[in-house]
Amino acid sequence: MQYRPFGKLDFRVSALGFGCMRLPTVAGGQIDEPEAIRMLRYAIDQGVNYLDSGYGYHGGESERLIGKALQGGYREKVRIATKLPCQLVTEYADCDRLLNEQLERLQTNHIDFYLLHGLRKPRWEFVRDLGVVEWLESARADGRIGYLGFSFHDSPEVLKQIITYYEGWDFCQIQYNYMDEETPTQAGTEGLQYAAAKGLGVVVMEPLLGGYLAAPPKAIQAIWEKAEVKRTAAEWGLQWVWDHPEVSVVLSGMTTMQQVVENVASAARSGPHQLTPAELALVAEVRDQYNKSRPIPCTQCGYCMPCPNGIDVPTSFGIFNRGVTYDSLDRARVSYGRVEPGRRASACIECGECEAKCPQSIPIRDWLPIVHQVLGEGASYDPSRRP
Repeated sequence: MQYRPFGKLDFRVSALGFGCMRLPTVAGGQIDEPEAIRMLRYAIDQGVNYLDSGYGYHGGESERLIGKALQGGYREKVRIATKLPCQLVTEYADCDRLLNEQLERLQTNHIDFYLLHGLRKPRWEFVRDLGVVEWLESARADGRIGYLGFSFHDSPEVLKQIITYYEGWDFCQIQYNYMDEETPTQAGTEGLQYAAAKGLGVVVMEPLLGGYLAAPPKAIQAIWEKAEVKRTAAEWGLQWVWDHPEVSVVLSGMTTMQQVVENVASAARSGPHQLTPAELALVAEVRDQYNKSRPIPCTQCGYCMPCPNGIDVPTSFGIFNRGVTYDSLDRARVSYGRVEPGRRASACIECGECEAKCPQSIPIRDWLPIVHQVLGEGASYDPSRRP
């Protein structure tokens, strides 16, 4: 296992962290406890020393599973990271209640790395004004939590605002992969470099974009096969993130023992600045090919919002683009099904307000029916059918 600095802290973290939100399950959706424990302990035995969870992962059972897996001496070998579910915090007292429940689930008296979960600008402003930073300091003072951080899904500007608001942050967790270098709704390379320059440890989640980058369509696979050093698509994605010296640890949400074995081996081969210029050019070629496959030139800027009829245009377009670009329309249809009916593409009344505000001049009223036909009605997508 390779180990990397964790920002300004006196701690070297394993290059690979175990993300505990996609553990193996059995019929009914419950965690396959024997297999999950076997996977976690194998990873720890191979040098993984950072486990990441969250209050709501696996319906709350992820933290319980970790508590069981770390019995028998394993707790002393790792650092636990988990998160305050900010969406469930409505008053100050909720913070203590939720943290104490997490400590009980994890069967521990302290959580090493504690994060505010899923910060976007509105959620951050709510918990900030509620006094959550002061609460974090009090929970650290009484020994229930160690290092303070937050996980994040918003623009680089919002990331900078959060970091500069409080000097006591020890680390942050951002989504980062070779497709999210400059995504307006994620920290990107700009945010990564800013956080690292401020001395924060940087935890990377979604290095494979939720698995989309691990199962490439044929056109992408053909590009990877041109490489002199052969790697799976998953390893290309992981090695690209590890190539950045600002990254402290890369989380992988592993579901099978094979994934654990492969990722542990990949981490052992990792390091900053290890990819050659030719290999970096190959990654750029893959990125360009994916972007060319994206049917709607939507940048998720949100300028089209709010829709007077309640449609969430960026979400519908984003789901559709991912389904087409990554050859995963079945998965996209599941995601689209989770969108409230009144906010789906089918609710469009063709008023045209969105098009007047779109900086990309997208014919939104023409695209929305196509999106709903493919995602909501199961129609096939014909790439030649473009507005």
